[in-house]
Amino acid sequence: MLLPAGARANGRRRSRTGRSSQDPLDELAPARRDNVSGIVMKLTVAAEPFDSADAQLLIAALDAHLASRYSADQRFGPNLRPQQIAPGLGTFVIARAEGRAVGCGALRRLDETSAEVKRMYVEPELRGRGIAKEILENLEAAAQVMGTHRLVLETGIYQAEAIGLYRRMGFKPVRCWGEYADVLTSVCFEKRI
Repeated sequence: MLLPAGARANGRRRSRTGRSSQDPLDELAPARRDNVSGIVMKLTVAAEPFDSADAQLLIAALDAHLASRYSADQRFGPNLRPQQIAPGLGTFVIARAEGRAVGCGALRRLDETSAEVKRMYVEPELRGRGIAKEILENLEAAAQVMGTHRLVLETGIYQAEAIGLYRRMGFKPVRCWGEYADVLTSVCFEKRI
């Protein structure tokens, strides 16, 4: 259900903050009140097959976005393989707004205590609305279920919005490792969970 901020629902007017003790929209679960436009959207984040049509469309959009910012040797997402996120080893999630696939993320186990966040993406027109935060929270919960105690991730220096999100979510900068170690455009983070 999409309603602009301040719209009448059952004859009741919401405040500028979008809150009202009699607001029937507050009972939507899970629902996300968009802080940018004031629109209420039903948002779900759930594990879905990595090879599904929606997953492949989101991954293609992510790869095109990254290709516009980085050279091929500076992009690592295509290195993720389905067997790396098989049950018990990781997961792939899709965020859906009103049923439409609008974002994704993946998690792969690196070792007994660590898992890596991969393939984080939200459609450009929906960024800044908390969708990436929901994806990341879902991946963190999955990591805890897997028994890992540390999340790590790599992002690029030209993705200030992603870097800001990771810092707000409690990630701290660390020295890049493995395939990211000598890449000048890579920035790496970790979070103890």
